[in-house]
Amino acid sequence: MNATDTPSPAMVRRVVLASIVGNAFEWFDFAIYGLFAGIIAKQYFPRDNALASLMLALATFGVGFAVRPIGGVMLGVYGDRVGRKKALSLTIGMMAIGTGMIGLLPPYGAIGVFAPLLLLIARLLQGISAGGEFGGATTMLIEFAPVSRRGLYGSFQMCSQALAFAIGAAVAWLLVTRLSNSALELWGWRVPFILGILVGPLGWFIRSRVDESPQFAAYRRNAGLSIGVSQPMPFWTLVKDQKRQIAASTGVCVAGTVSAYIFVFFLPIMARQQFGISAGDVNLCTLAGTVVILLVCPMAGYLSDRAGRKQVLILAMLFYGLVSFLMFRQFVAAPSFRTLFQLQLGVSFAMSFLWGPVPIALTEGFPVGVRSTGAALAYNIAVLLFGGLAPAVNTWLVKTTGSNLAPMYYVLLSIAIGLAGAALLPGRAKLSEASNSVRSIV
Repeated sequence: MNATDTPSPAMVRRVVLASIVGNAFEWFDFAIYGLFAGIIAKQYFPRDNALASLMLALATFGVGFAVRPIGGVMLGVYGDRVGRKKALSLTIGMMAIGTGMIGLLPPYGAIGVFAPLLLLIARLLQGISAGGEFGGATTMLIEFAPVSRRGLYGSFQMCSQALAFAIGAAVAWLLVTRLSNSALELWGWRVPFILGILVGPLGWFIRSRVDESPQFAAYRRNAGLSIGVSQPMPFWTLVKDQKRQIAASTGVCVAGTVSAYIFVFFLPIMARQQFGISAGDVNLCTLAGTVVILLVCPMAGYLSDRAGRKQVLILAMLFYGLVSFLMFRQFVAAPSFRTLFQLQLGVSFAMSFLWGPVPIALTEGFPVGVRSTGAALAYNIAVLLFGGLAPAVNTWLVKTTGSNLAPMYYVLLSIAIGLAGAALLPGRAKLSEASNSVRSIV
């Protein structure tokens, strides 16, 4: 990059805001689906068997993840070809459409089988959109960040997810505690989805007013290409030349994504369905945990800038594994609001040290010309295989094994995979701006 590529402080702040607001909106939509999964099951699936309806609702939640690798590659390639800015504007528009469909969709009793079918289509739209969001937003953040603070800036991506979960939990808590059960099931649960229709255009407007990534612009200029001009498809170059980085990034993301879908999505469902803890208390615990993540994640990202990604990630995974096992076992032995609250606070604190370095560890090892595609591919493979179906799989595991501790074995498996991925990450000496070279891309 030359001096003309250096963004102004005002533009950097605008990019951070655009990434956080847009990404938070994307994840808010996913969060509220998980938080209202029980009601959605009653609305859009036959009520003959409550457990079967819940599993169908959770499976529909997971089906959105089946298309995420496809959406991630499509939108990642689009971002690597025509720019990060255009790709991120497209993702937020698609998410707004999918969210609006869910908020306005008539129930099973009104339109029969078309209800779950249209719900599935809405989830697929959300899945494609979210598939490109994480890699694109993270790439945009770190390419605007000073080299010495990329870990800190990348952690803002996870802060935006925590913010989304916190807002989702707060909205759910307000609705559950202020509305009667009949009002909540009739119309209350739709409110956050309909609000999403309004937030979408705002996020698109904010993202449309940021500059293109200076690092990406410099790469295109050095390659003799203008922004928006087609270049050779980066996907096959990525698969051929970046196998180690894909494996490392995917492994690290497995640990991170399982932590989110077990403790943010599945645990609240389990606490309500399995242990009879009130929805208001469950949502309050989730809110408290996500606030902890929101506060601690930047510290973890900053620590990775000082101590190194690999070192922080390995220690964080071991710490998170120990804390989550001990506190989850305590909750299962004596389920109550108090032990659930303690579990959410303790695990969220430990998870934060894992979440903080994940975005930068995921992205910085990929060359600029395939970075958006590589990050999206690795992240979405992890989410597809271990994240999106985690609530449904763990509901089945608990039922099949008869053990409420079954989800912890799923978590420990993810940590083992995460440690293997972290071990494959390049050390500081091997991370070089030479990865930005045109030769490695075209």
